[in-house]
Amino acid sequence: MKFGSRFVRALLLGAAGALVAGSVSVSAASSKGSIPVTPDSQLNAFSTTMGGAPVESTTDTIPHWAGSSLNPVDGVTYGYNMVGSNPFSCAGAACSTDVQVDITPITVNVAGMSFSGSDSLNALLSSPVFQGNDYGSTPFATQAGNFPNPPAFTQGPGGVLSQGDAGNSLQLEDATMRAQFNQTGSSPYHLTLTPHVMPALTINVPNGNGVLTQSGRGVVFAKVQAEWWGSRIQNLMQSSDTHHLPLFWTSNVLLYIGSNLANCCIIGFHGAGEVNGHGTGSVNGNANQHVQTFAWASWLQPGIYSRGIDPNTGLVGSNWALQDIHPVSHELAEWADDPFVNNKVQPWLTPTAPQYGCTGVLETGDPVVGIGFAVGTNTYQQGPNPNGSQSADGYYHPEDEAYLPWFMRTAPNTVSEPTQSPSPNIGRYTLMGDLNPFAGFRQPATGC
Repeated sequence: MKFGSRFVRALLLGAAGALVAGSVSVSAASSKGSIPVTPDSQLNAFSTTMGGAPVESTTDTIPHWAGSSLNPVDGVTYGYNMVGSNPFSCAGAACSTDVQVDITPITVNVAGMSFSGSDSLNALLSSPVFQGNDYGSTPFATQAGNFPNPPAFTQGPGGVLSQGDAGNSLQLEDATMRAQFNQTGSSPYHLTLTPHVMPALTINVPNGNGVLTQSGRGVVFAKVQAEWWGSRIQNLMQSSDTHHLPLFWTSNVLLYIGSNLANCCIIGFHGAGEVNGHGTGSVNGNANQHVQTFAWASWLQPGIYSRGIDPNTGLVGSNWALQDIHPVSHELAEWADDPFVNNKVQPWLTPTAPQYGCTGVLETGDPVVGIGFAVGTNTYQQGPNPNGSQSADGYYHPEDEAYLPWFMRTAPNTVSEPTQSPSPNIGRYTLMGDLNPFAGFRQPATGC
């Protein structure tokens, strides 16, 4: 789904929907026993985009470059914009780009309960998103399980990941982009993110726009109406610095679409648009358009999606990697590869993410949502789930990411880092390469 490309410009006034500086504490109005359970069958995980800005030449936005690629299947040359420096033409220090990420923690009050983005902020700052790790190998990765039937997307053995960067300490998105363009090892190519924490805000969700629910493992989370939430975030981004990436951060807040609570759950989005107050015409211009990119993502407590190990049966459940930073890794990777939400590709379809249908956008996280690997050390919310099962395992769980050659049907792939073992297609089509358990990601995308 997509939100409109023109943003809501009205101020949010009144107690319901007010934006308040700082944080508040709200006592629980409902006992946990009265909070309805969202069945696992309704817990689809997906993200969306908001707006879109068809720009290439403007300098009043994040640093970016433009390229194009010929798709040999449909014969179309597709243009695209990406964050950072052009890996095909940069040299030396000019290959390294750093973007400041302005993180705004948001406390969300829903039906008498408070969900604080500040509570998980240190876990985000300590995560691979902003801290260096060695991506030469991973101890665990998603395996297919009994896909498409449960248990699916279970925990499996790890192995070699980005062999070219073994021994290098890198941020997650830096490692992702370096492997995408085969710029590993001693390459000067980097895309790094510098976190800057902004004052916390509070959003009060009015009745009718949010409810409390809990997973089958007893983890309580908020469901908020997507369009209502999107308009709040779009207003907040209007006051951001166009050269920075504003990241709006919540904990255990997911979105449902329309009026159907079962149409759930959006776990993050990214977008772009013309900044309010700088004119209302086309964002195409003479290199002086004011274009703001932005993202929202929620921390996922273990046990919302990740089933963990059932203490009664000892069996590993579904969606092992859908926890902690999985949503934010998805959004940051998509922001880097499609910052202005206008990179069109030949439509693709994958059985691993049927919730997206037939899609014609270069959204690198969508095809592989729920597929990930373990990295780093996570100490936040690592105890058992409320029902006694154990989903947390002491690691962070970033998402795998599909690469440009997958979307462009490039074969052989001489753009990306080679696969871990010899392949007829040479290069990998996702960050995980051979570790991705599905054959559809070890070859170019297929059509709808």
